[in-house]
Amino acid sequence: MKALVQRVTEASVTVAGDIIGEIKQGMLVLLGVEFADTSEQAVTLANKVAKFRMFSDANDKMNLCVSDIAGQILVVPQFTLAADTQSGRRPSFSTAAPPSQANALYLAFVAHLEQLGIPVATGEFGADMQVALINDGPVTFMLQTNHSEG
Repeated sequence: MKALVQRVTEASVTVAGDIIGEIKQGMLVLLGVEFADTSEQAVTLANKVAKFRMFSDANDKMNLCVSDIAGQILVVPQFTLAADTQSGRRPSFSTAAPPSQANALYLAFVAHLEQLGIPVATGEFGADMQVALINDGPVTFMLQTNHSEG
């Protein structure tokens, strides 16, 4: 499971002209799910995202997590993060989870963040979405789980 995490001052996701999710300061998480991913990994990655220190403290050091700044998280399902781009000029999606599995793990990831008390907004699984953001820094990290961890 992969999460492309961006520190933002604001972000939103629009479907068919309507904003369906938006946040102010916090994190935009683009979430990719692969076929070998599990619900345990969704929880592990949600914990990592929630506790990831990417916000600056008073000394301008990245020592604070999203909860420390009373921030929010916008989680957007991102099928293309599961692409294999190692060979050729066209991505292969053979490692991507099938839609039913990917959606279930996406929902488990979101639910765990909410259980941790973090305000969460979401995209819409399987929809054609437009994502707008102001990346703060810019600061962007790729977080992922190993298939051996849970």
